[in-house]
Amino acid sequence: MRVMKWSMIALAVSAGTSQLAFASAQDESKGFLEDSTAGVKLRNLYFSRDYRNNDSGQSRNEEWGQGFIGTFESGFTQGTVGVGVDAIGLLGIKLDTGRGRAGMGLFPINDDGRAADDYSEAHGAVKLRISNTTLKYGGQFTAVPVFATDDSRLLPEVAEGFLLTSKEIEGLELNAGHFTRLNAQAQTYKDSIGGRDADTGLKNPGLTDANFVGGTYAFTDNLSTSLYYSKVEDYWRKYYANVNWALPIADNQGLVFDFNIYDTKSDGDRARAFDGDKLDNRAFSLSAAYNIGAHTFTVAYQKVSGDGDYAYGIDGGGTVYLANSVARSDFNAEDEKSWQARYDLNFAEWGVPGLSFMTRYIRGTDANVDGTTNGKEWERDIDIKYVLQEGPAKDLSFRVRQATYRSSDGVYYGSPSLDELRLIVEYPLSIL
Repeated sequence: MRVMKWSMIALAVSAGTSQLAFASAQDESKGFLEDSTAGVKLRNLYFSRDYRNNDSGQSRNEEWGQGFIGTFESGFTQGTVGVGVDAIGLLGIKLDTGRGRAGMGLFPINDDGRAADDYSEAHGAVKLRISNTTLKYGGQFTAVPVFATDDSRLLPEVAEGFLLTSKEIEGLELNAGHFTRLNAQAQTYKDSIGGRDADTGLKNPGLTDANFVGGTYAFTDNLSTSLYYSKVEDYWRKYYANVNWALPIADNQGLVFDFNIYDTKSDGDRARAFDGDKLDNRAFSLSAAYNIGAHTFTVAYQKVSGDGDYAYGIDGGGTVYLANSVARSDFNAEDEKSWQARYDLNFAEWGVPGLSFMTRYIRGTDANVDGTTNGKEWERDIDIKYVLQEGPAKDLSFRVRQATYRSSDGVYYGSPSLDELRLIVEYPLSIL
C-alpha cells in the first residue's frame, strides 16, 4: 500500500513552463561539505487491527514502536563533474506487542512468533553530477511510478541500484534505473522482498533485476504528463502513463483532473506468486478534485480489466499510483470497478495553520476473486493531522488515521471485516 502518492494539486502547482536549458546546478555547487545536509526523522507509530467475524480465531493485531530514519546527503565537489556521497541509517525499537498480537509489519518476527526487540540497517551511495544530470548508485529511496519504495510502516523500504535523473530542460524530468535489491520495511537482510509460489507455497527469490525508463513533462503551468516503462526479471513488464490538468476558476477556486493507467503483462513464472496465474491486464483511475477555499471535494473512478489483479510489490511497495489505492485496500482485483468520494479540510483558512482533516469512502464491485465474479468491498478512512508551525518543536506532527474495511468473499487477503487505527508522531530533526 503506497503512501507517497503524487498530489494532484501539488503537481499542478509545481509544474513549470517548458523552456530551453536553464542554469546548471553543478555550476552553482558550493562544495562537498558546504552543501551537505543531515537529519533524523523520529517516528513513533502505534498500529492495530481489530478483526471482525474472523473464522481463523485471530481477533486482534497491534504493534507499537519507535523508529529513527537518519539521512546524510553531501554536496557535490566543484568542477565539470561533481562527486558526492549519501547515507541512510535505520533503527526500529519495539515498545509493545506480543506473540499473539504481532504481525502488523512493524518488526521482524522471530522463529518463536515473537517480534524482534529492535532491528537496524545502514546503506551508502555514491553520486555523480554533470550540469543538471545526476547518476546515483547504492542504497536509496525511490519515487518513480514503476519503482517506488514504500514508507507506510515504522521504517521505509530501501532499494539498491543505479538511478539516473536528468533535468536539462525546464519542465522535463527524465529517469532511468537499474535495481537489483529491495529491502522490506520490517527486515534488514538483502532481497527481503519476495512472494510465494501459488502451487508450492515456497518463497521466491527477491528482486534480482528491475529496469525502467521514463519521465514527466510539463506542457504548461497547468498541464503535465508522465510516461514510464519497466521490466522486472522473471515477473512482468509494465507501462505507465499519467495526465494531470489543473483548471483555475477564481482566486480561491480550481479543478484538478488526474488520470493514471498501468498495463502489466507477465514475463516469467514468478509473477504467479502475486496472483496465481499469468498477468495481462490494465488498471486505470480518473479523479477530479474541486477546491474552494479551505474545502476540497474529490471523486474518483478506477477499473481493472484483463487477466489477473494489478500486481506490484517486488518492484516496490509504493508502485501503485492509482486513485483508489488507500489505507487498507487497493481495489485492484481482477475486473474490479471502484468509486471514491473524498473530502479534505484545511483549517489554515480558519486561523489554525497546520491542522488538516480528510475523510473518504470507496466502494468496489465485480471483483473476480475466490471463485466469484461479484466480489464486493468498501472502505471508509478518517485522517486528522496537526503540524506545529513555530517554536522549539516546529514541524513536530501528530496524526490519527482510522480505517474501516468490509468485504464479501475475501476480496482482500481473506480478511472480510476489520478496523484499523494508526497513531503517528513524527519529528524531523535537522543536524546539518
